[in-house]
Amino acid sequence: MISASNLASLAGLLADETRAAICLALLDGRAWTAGELAAHTRVAPSTATGHLHRLVDGGLLVQRRQGRHRYVQLADPSVAHLLESLVAGLDLRPAPPRGLRAATASAALRRGRTCYDHLAGRLGVAVTDAMTGAGLLDQRGGFALTPAGLGWLTETLGVRPAALRSGNRPLARGCLDWTERRQHLAGSAGARLCETFLGNGWIARIGSGRAVRPTPSGRAALRDLLGLTDLD
Repeated sequence: MISASNLASLAGLLADETRAAICLALLDGRAWTAGELAAHTRVAPSTATGHLHRLVDGGLLVQRRQGRHRYVQLADPSVAHLLESLVAGLDLRPAPPRGLRAATASAALRRGRTCYDHLAGRLGVAVTDAMTGAGLLDQRGGFALTPAGLGWLTETLGVRPAALRSGNRPLARGCLDWTERRQHLAGSAGARLCETFLGNGWIARIGSGRAVRPTPSGRAALRDLLGLTDLD
């Protein structure tokens, strides 16, 4: 049973700007070190470590060791969904220009990005719409992969059926895109789709952040597979 104190505790974790910035950075789905997050949020390493302990204790992050290094990442896809939903619910008014680099980075995120482990931005919405138009995805009354869609993922794209059965995670779920204000495909199908696109070199990350863009081979593949041509 969810209590008011549980909800208040969660709100308190995200009420701090540095902790919120850490969570948003981890929406790229990758594991970061405390030092990387300290540099990203522009706080002292000791300050970042204190915030990370609170986020781990609160269940939003998990911590893993690899050799001498300690990494943190979002606890699971449900945390990513919570964060994206909260951001999508904000009244995001245009901010004053912050310089060419910031404007370029913002535009890249809007064009295409990863939302934890699936595609978002205009690219993610375009792929979702194209799958719906091709009868691979049914958005009537919710999100559902059609039999044709399941066959397309497993036979055409080579996704292992077992990889689509990931615990209690839904096969297909709509995720409200905070820049497009429309739904993109999440769930295990969305994760495997993004994984395949990255693995095939059809999309590539821009720098070290969440932004992604189609490669020349990816543009050709998306045109052939889904009829997508306008990906700018």
